[in-house]
This record gives sequence, structure tokens and C-alpha cells, in this order.
Amino acid sequence: MSELSLKSIAPYQAQPGEEYMNPKQRDHFRQVLSHIKSGLGEDIDRTVHTMQAEATAFADPNDRATQESDISLELRNRDRERKLIKKINEMLAKIDADEYGYCDNCGIEIGLGRLEARPTATQCIDCKSLDEIREKQVAK
Repeated sequence: MSELSLKSIAPYQAQPGEEYMNPKQRDHFRQVLSHIKSGLGEDIDRTVHTMQAEATAFADPNDRATQESDISLELRNRDRERKLIKKINEMLAKIDADEYGYCDNCGIEIGLGRLEARPTATQCIDCKSLDEIREKQVAK
């Protein structure tokens, strides 16, 4: 979903010597995040309407099980999207507080390229890589 949403917004092209997270960049990422959020909201609304329209009491247990499985999968997807909307709202608040684009762990710039790829990123690539290594070690 989010990949499709970003297609209509061109990536930000930084100018030479341009200050990191200047008002133009913050506005760009606010627009990107808002666009993703509105797309997710439309998906959630569409799902609710579809589930209401398709709510059928099947006599056949197999048909009923298939419908329940489909609904369960759809609800899991919507829950994931709800969490993403929460994260987007946090990022929009960071933009308003001039804290967006900086690593939560070490405070350095996350980088425009990483933020274009993942606008909800909260860590620089180094800190994220270290977290992933730690997760793999703990999982063993």
C-alpha cells in the first residue's frame, strides 16, 4: 500500500549546500506521510463496507470457515495499518516539533534517502543494523 501511495509524490531533490530538515524538506515529508495516512484511511473504510456487504451466514461449514479465515486475515491487515497510522501521527508530531529526521538512539541525521524509502524511520541505518543484529542474537 505505502509503496503505491508514494508513486504520486516525487522524491525530494536536495539542493547543494541545503540545510538538512529545512522547512521545504519537512513540508515534503509531511505531505508524504499525510498521503500515506489518507490512503490507509480509505482502505480501512473500504474494508468495513465490504465486510458489512459480504456478511453472509453460510449453511456449509467449509464456506463459513473460509469466510471467517478471510475476515481474520483482513482484520490482521487492518490492525497493522492502524499501527502504521499511529506511527505516522507520531512522525507528523515530530515534524511539528522539528525533531523529524534524526535518529532516536544517537541523534544523527537519518538521511533523506532512508526517509524517502521509509518515512516512518526513527533510527539511522547504523543503529537499525545494530538492533537487527541484537535481535538475531537474542532469537538464537
